[in-house]
Amino acid sequence: MAIEVFNRQEIKYIINDEVFRIFTNVLNNNMEPDKYSAGGRLYHISNIYYDTPLHDIIRKSIDKPVYKVKLRLRSYGDTQSGDRVFLEMKKKFDGLVNKRRTAIYLEEAERYIETRVKPEIKPYMNRQVLNEIDFFIHSYEDLQPMVRLSYDRVAFFGREDKSFRVTFDTNIRSRRNDVRLESASYGRELLPQGLWVMEVKAERAIPLWFTRLLSDNRLYPTSFSKYGTDYRLSIIGESIHNEDFNYKFA
Repeated sequence: MAIEVFNRQEIKYIINDEVFRIFTNVLNNNMEPDKYSAGGRLYHISNIYYDTPLHDIIRKSIDKPVYKVKLRLRSYGDTQSGDRVFLEMKKKFDGLVNKRRTAIYLEEAERYIETRVKPEIKPYMNRQVLNEIDFFIHSYEDLQPMVRLSYDRVAFFGREDKSFRVTFDTNIRSRRNDVRLESASYGRELLPQGLWVMEVKAERAIPLWFTRLLSDNRLYPTSFSKYGTDYRLSIIGESIHNEDFNYKFA
């Protein structure tokens, strides 16, 4: 059964192709690839982010409050009608991330958001998480699918501490039309070509060998948000260039 509740720190870095190769070479010797990443393969993740027409959720999030919440629908690989997906709430309080999700069928999730009527609890659902999501949904009068965001990922987990994970995301794309998981992945590129989002996820202390790897490559954390970047590009009208990230890696 997939893990449905996460409590951990998540630290992000923007890296280029050269640093990606350095890190994955080291990680292949010290960690295990995710089952979907065996042999260095990329796997695909798609998300629907829910918000109001006035962008209340993402506007609050990018103001960096002590506590913030996002709601999304996530799938792995190509998604078709009848597939089981995940409805997730991602909370962040004082730097600690709490992610809570429940399995749900695609049609159930779409109908739930549209009608605001909580589905009947099924054996594959997490009752407590669904109750929390229901409370969140009813905190907004006009919550709706706002952004489709997708990317390709390579992931590793610790050999001794399975909760220690390192993920690399590339080909990050978003759009605000045809916002459905079952439609194809296309849209605006959120990062210039050759850049990756590396995310370090840990419930306990980060291993010393990995902190040394970060130091040796002079990497520094960034507060990059995929949904936040889409908002800045699509709604505010900002632009992003390679030079905006040069200070984050050697």
